[in-house]
Amino acid sequence: MSPPLLQPSPGFGLGLRPSHYHDVLGKTPAQIGVDWFEILSENYLVPGGKPLSMLDRIRQDFPMVMHGVSMSIGSPEGPSADYLLALKKLIDRVQPLWISDHLCWTGIGGKNLHDLLPLPYTEEAVATVVRNIRRVQDFLERPLLLENVSSYVSFNADRLTEWDFVAAVAQQSDSLILLDVNNIYVSSVNHGFDPQAYLRALPTHRVQQIHLAGHSIEQNCIIDTHDQAVADPVWALYADALRRFGPVATLIERDDNIPPLAELVMELDRARQVGALVLAEREAA
Repeated sequence: MSPPLLQPSPGFGLGLRPSHYHDVLGKTPAQIGVDWFEILSENYLVPGGKPLSMLDRIRQDFPMVMHGVSMSIGSPEGPSADYLLALKKLIDRVQPLWISDHLCWTGIGGKNLHDLLPLPYTEEAVATVVRNIRRVQDFLERPLLLENVSSYVSFNADRLTEWDFVAAVAQQSDSLILLDVNNIYVSSVNHGFDPQAYLRALPTHRVQQIHLAGHSIEQNCIIDTHDQAVADPVWALYADALRRFGPVATLIERDDNIPPLAELVMELDRARQVGALVLAEREAA
């Protein structure tokens, strides 16, 4: 099976949030310092309304990607036919550079639990996810990006490491990876593994996009909350990821405690600076 071709990086992006709609309308990427936006697919799977109207206007000036949170690619039955039909309709409307969701399950038997639930790292789970991904990719007629999720528990049934599980799913399904660097860091602290081993195990020709986000430190673990600035250890791991995977499209996620757009752009500029330094290192090597 030949690997899918990675698309060229569109640069550095942000998640499009309603509080920033009016800061973005009528602007160009150069004017606000954001190369592209990622939308949460489920926010726009509705007929009409203000979100779709805003999206139609903003996407005229900015490249878009679509990121979902309820495909439930790891559940035995996989995503419903109704969900895939609605998603394909939105894809036709938005014409995104690519689409993504999470390597997890979010419900079963038609019930959505509205959480990104971890999978057991077994060959049986790999087979289930691969079957579902192939079905989705055949229906949507495009590759799917799957994001590694943060986790706080492990399964007695685990037989693979998380990184070997992610790599096996991508290779066997001919899909791509959305690498969430913050999630790697969060899980490495919670489970006590080496995040560098995670990076080394992933196939370089499968990583299409990187997520950066903030987390909260609790008494016994850290939690992927997306309500803080990116932490210094995550910036360091991001630099290591770029050293391995090259100039990958990078996005900063902020879903709560959302600051003004200008503050997020300053954080995005730090990602640009890290990328420029690593690229210079690679070229000099």
